[in-house]
Amino acid sequence: MATLTFHGAAQEVTGSCYLLESPAIGRILLDCGLHQGRDAADRDGETEFPFNPAAIDAVVLSHAHLDHSGMLPRLVHEGFDGPIYCTQATAQLLPIMLRDAANLYQRDLEKDNLRRSRRGLKPLKPQYGDKDVIKVLESCRGQIYQETFPIGSAATVRFYDAGHILGSAIVEITLEELEAKKRLVFSGDLGNKHAVLMNDPAVLNEADLVLMESTYGNRDHRSIEATVDQLRDILHQVWEKGGNVMIPAFAVGRTQELLFYLGRLHREGVLDNWQVFVDSPMAIEVTRLYDRWLHTLDCQDVKPLCSGDQSLLRDFIPHLKLSITPQDSMAINSIKRGALIIAGSGMCTGGRIRHHFKQRIWDRRNTVVFVGFQAQGTLGRLLVDGKKHIKMFDQDFAVKADIETLGGFSAHAGQDELIEWLSAFASKPRVMLVHGEPVALDALARKLWTDKQIRAEIPGLGQSIAF
Repeated sequence: MATLTFHGAAQEVTGSCYLLESPAIGRILLDCGLHQGRDAADRDGETEFPFNPAAIDAVVLSHAHLDHSGMLPRLVHEGFDGPIYCTQATAQLLPIMLRDAANLYQRDLEKDNLRRSRRGLKPLKPQYGDKDVIKVLESCRGQIYQETFPIGSAATVRFYDAGHILGSAIVEITLEELEAKKRLVFSGDLGNKHAVLMNDPAVLNEADLVLMESTYGNRDHRSIEATVDQLRDILHQVWEKGGNVMIPAFAVGRTQELLFYLGRLHREGVLDNWQVFVDSPMAIEVTRLYDRWLHTLDCQDVKPLCSGDQSLLRDFIPHLKLSITPQDSMAINSIKRGALIIAGSGMCTGGRIRHHFKQRIWDRRNTVVFVGFQAQGTLGRLLVDGKKHIKMFDQDFAVKADIETLGGFSAHAGQDELIEWLSAFASKPRVMLVHGEPVALDALARKLWTDKQIRAEIPGLGQSIAF
């Protein structure tokens, strides 16, 4: 009998991790993500796997975002020695994502151990190292969308395009037990159908069990045109105040979409007086990888980019400034007016955006613009929720800058799109809602029943089900 246990992203948005067990497939992890919020050393130090990593036979990874992949190095460090199945593009993104996360973790650990030393405490040991990251990358087995491959003794896997970020996948696993086939579909993170670069999420119609993400289960997004209008108005207002704009942006997905829409505003003349910076070495590296995969993405709005040797970094905003070194980043501090700064991390849990906050968040002339989901416990969520005083670098800062949220740039499907995707299953599967906060999960479950008579369950952390 196949069982599924929910070890993460159950009644929360981060830490995606589900354990599938069956004689037909062995012990398989769907995703192995970290819980975002607090610094990296705190997160990793407090998290213990509720299973034996050495007993896991394989990992099936939906995509490269750290809340789905970030615990893989620690899984390897604690004994996992199997293959990691993902799409080819995800396999190319993971080196960028995991090496950056490892560097951040090591820096945070050094700072924590220095503080512990001052208090006479023993230093914390690293939970993983560079060798573990290398082993993760060597274990990746890149697969092509919609091609079936075997796993275990009597099971197969197929990836479909989830339309969320480059390489993101809907996972379909078919098991054969007692001469009967069972099909599990894990949505991963479903993309926003209005995203300019990504294809629409693939639609499936057969499953016995569906795990569906519910990040925006309680609301829909603003239209993209209304969102671009809002951004245009923000830029006008900040210019009139003599200020600057800071955009915490995820290196994968949000930065690339932003560059497209900022390019539109550039062609309108809106950016004539602005200096636009991508202040994130990781986002720059990821965008160059996107350039190599543009021919596989949605070319409806970016046909010129899909027909030749063009670049997202070069052809949308001609005078775009790329800040690679720390010195490049610090030089932005001297700009008193008209700097538009795109920097990581997207939830403000680390990265250069916090240094820009240090320089500017206390000045009411400036504005912070959020373009993606902010998980509970992150600095970004505190700001979106209206926090007026924050702590960074062991200092207190007053929040006087305006805080704005642009809903239409989200990389996740909204409520109506989630319902539409799930409604396509003709087989009336059992439905488990995951990767959402309780309010969003409850709202989506109610609406699924009211509108479609689809009964959905909301599993708790550590809960197991048989199917």
